[in-house]
Amino acid sequence: MRTVTVTGDALALDDLVAVARGDADAVMGEGVAARMAPSRAVVADAVERDKVMYGITTGFGALADTHVGRADLERMQLALIRSHSAGVGAPLPDDVVRGLLLLRARTLTGGYSGVRTELPAKLLELLAHDLLPVIPGKGSVGASGDLAQLAHLAQPLVGEGRLRRRGDADLRGRPAAELMAEEGIEPLVLAPKEGLSLINGTEPMQVLLALAVDEIGLLVKVADIAAAMSVESLLGTDKAYDERVQVIRPHPGQLDSAGNLRRLLAGSPLVASHRESDHAVQDSYCLRCAPQVHGAVRDVLAHARRVIDIELGSIVDNPVIVPDGEVMSTGNFHGEPLAFAGDMLAIAVSELASISERRTDRMLDPAFSRDLPAFLARNPGTNSGFMIAQYTAASLVSENKVLAHPASVDTIPTSGNQEDHVSMGWTAMRKLREVVANVRAVLAVEVLAASQALDFRAEVAAPSAAGAAVLARVRRDVATMDEDRNVSDQIVAVDALLVEIVAAAEAAVGALD
Repeated sequence: MRTVTVTGDALALDDLVAVARGDADAVMGEGVAARMAPSRAVVADAVERDKVMYGITTGFGALADTHVGRADLERMQLALIRSHSAGVGAPLPDDVVRGLLLLRARTLTGGYSGVRTELPAKLLELLAHDLLPVIPGKGSVGASGDLAQLAHLAQPLVGEGRLRRRGDADLRGRPAAELMAEEGIEPLVLAPKEGLSLINGTEPMQVLLALAVDEIGLLVKVADIAAAMSVESLLGTDKAYDERVQVIRPHPGQLDSAGNLRRLLAGSPLVASHRESDHAVQDSYCLRCAPQVHGAVRDVLAHARRVIDIELGSIVDNPVIVPDGEVMSTGNFHGEPLAFAGDMLAIAVSELASISERRTDRMLDPAFSRDLPAFLARNPGTNSGFMIAQYTAASLVSENKVLAHPASVDTIPTSGNQEDHVSMGWTAMRKLREVVANVRAVLAVEVLAASQALDFRAEVAAPSAAGAAVLARVRRDVATMDEDRNVSDQIVAVDALLVEIVAAAEAAVGALD
């Protein structure tokens, strides 16, 4: 297991994903204390002189004009964590919470928040002990940060709220004080500004977007592989992917997808077997236009990747102490850039499933499948084959049309109309996570159907090297369906193999774009 060092500088997406998924741990860098000291000194001075500064010696949100006396400053910070722990819904899963612990520690170590090093250190201590705050999944409007989620993240630092161990089946956890005592972890007493600095920020949105960007990076490759298998299964042509026609509309994602399809289909005996046939002039759109659709998804993914890369090096606290010592209120906690990226990505990746389902349907429908058995059943009539797998894909595609409705076009005022425009970015990210899971399943259905179709086409010719490699990998876990059996189990099995399916194809033809 590798180690990610938290210094306050930008985190790499790959490092965040590795920590979130438990493939890396995280430690605080040696220079963090010196980096954080100047801003902490500014806060200490403001408290000492009883200067009016938002969130340090005043209330919060609509209460920003309410001065708080020195004797109540620590109590105010604790009360803030308690009052803002107002989330509802099912707890966030392990990978999201692990990512949150890392990202909030990274923001605080940036040196703009005016807090002690004990705060990021305690977050990383929980991470090191595999203790995860129980964070309800609903209740953020995506501005002032994801306040409720971050407050629930912060509760265990003061010995309150609930914790669970990573991997626990019961996501409700136990009282944080109990688990911390078992691990010998001491709770903190919050100093001025520290409660506020724990809950202002976009990190929950960041985690969900980062994990989605990483997963969709896999799915765009899977989509190209599935399309290539479907082209072979449907006796399609590779002419539409020729570089000569692709370069005259040179969108970057389209060029990458078309290049992948050329590599995946290179040397295919199946494609060669009917190259001069009458039907090979033009395929249906779901085959012919795959690079244009898959490529457009890739271009939106590239934009989302730029957004999250910037966000992973940004300071999203409020207020912040800038290097010259001035305490400044900021709107950097507003989630609009993330909200737009999440909404655009949900719309785009939904189309991977939409076009995939059409390819699956063509393989199952004897009117369009070019002599494949009806529904890819060995004995149609007695067996229904993959008929209902297409129903499942169609259902998920239709569900995605609802989930892809943008959340970021909405806003609702909060905090006595002080916070009168919000991003709804958290809703956008939660929907995106559901869309991605649906897309995975739809692509798994296509790979499953194409594998069955390639088994039937063996009587005609062999598939490409990539197609043969993927088919062999699928068949290690999922046998050909000669007689009807539980289809759900097969879909789930292929879904779990997507990383290995890409690896099998790349082992045959080299790295895909």
